[in-house]
Amino acid sequence: MQSDRPIFIVGCPRSGTTLLQLMMHSHPRMAIPPETRFVMTAYNRRLTFGDLNDPAKRRALAEWIVTRRQTRFYELGLDAAEVSRQIVEGPGTLGSALGIVLRAYAARFGKPRWGDKRPSYFQNVDVLLRLFPDAQFIHLIRDGRDCVASLKEMPWYKGNIYSAVSGWAEAIDFARNGALRMPKGSYHELQYENLISDPESTLRTLCEFIGEEFDPAMCRPHLVASVAVPERKTWHSRTHGEVTTSRSGSWRTRLEPWEISLCESVLAERLDAYGYEVTGAPKAPMTKLAAYERMAARRKLSRLRKKAFDRLIRMREQNPIGAQLTSGQLAITGVPRQRTGSPELAGTRAAAK
Repeated sequence: MQSDRPIFIVGCPRSGTTLLQLMMHSHPRMAIPPETRFVMTAYNRRLTFGDLNDPAKRRALAEWIVTRRQTRFYELGLDAAEVSRQIVEGPGTLGSALGIVLRAYAARFGKPRWGDKRPSYFQNVDVLLRLFPDAQFIHLIRDGRDCVASLKEMPWYKGNIYSAVSGWAEAIDFARNGALRMPKGSYHELQYENLISDPESTLRTLCEFIGEEFDPAMCRPHLVASVAVPERKTWHSRTHGEVTTSRSGSWRTRLEPWEISLCESVLAERLDAYGYEVTGAPKAPMTKLAAYERMAARRKLSRLRKKAFDRLIRMREQNPIGAQLTSGQLAITGVPRQRTGSPELAGTRAAAK
């Protein structure tokens, strides 16, 4: 039996997750959409949706997903009324409602496996496993100095170099610590530099992990970029060209000397653990290091507060939240699997061509 487990791509922002999304979307059995904005927001608002065993509550949740521009549902090219119908007629859990949207996106392309991509999901793996208990996570890791250099240039990035450095450190710390606590067979990591220098070997190993046959189309992600990357995201323009190594290591000319010193002073041990050589730059001034420590402390405190608040909210949940869509999810919840046709959205396949 072929796997139907959902797949989530995570990593520090600007680590190449969009390229990996396109590579996986190029596979004939997988569809990974542009970044959505409804999964974590819906989870954080879950008490407001009420008891989802009630079809009227599921309809209200469906309307919240498909009508709000903030969810970016409009970028998925789906029939809102049909998706709403499927949510109303589907299982009464939050994970099921969210998964139905992602499943519908895959059905648009005639594909059985679905998932999502959002770099910051590495901070919410525990939540995603609550929603999708059989999920598999692909963590893409890139030289932290390249990530920091790229973040500095993004029109949407509101942070500074200290938050950028801290973000990469958090992603690596998750890989080295948090991933160890995940269920067996649910976590796989790969490095961006290997992905662009030897895509076939790297993707073959990835496919083995997720239980799929490698397909050569995965090495030609630019062919699906016009479909799977929104036009407004001009910072992803390079995904429309063939895979290249030209930007790897470009931090040498994109970061100022003091920024290189800060990165290497803070991240040296983590960089070394993944085979990224440091330049031997002078240690960053104490003022810069202190500014970084303050930022890192604020970010940690914010994460701890969110987790504490989430624990309180969990005590007030009205019903289970785990999805009941895939064979693994049904086995976990003890719900008998029904033999049904492939869920496809009428009139949407044409949009995929």
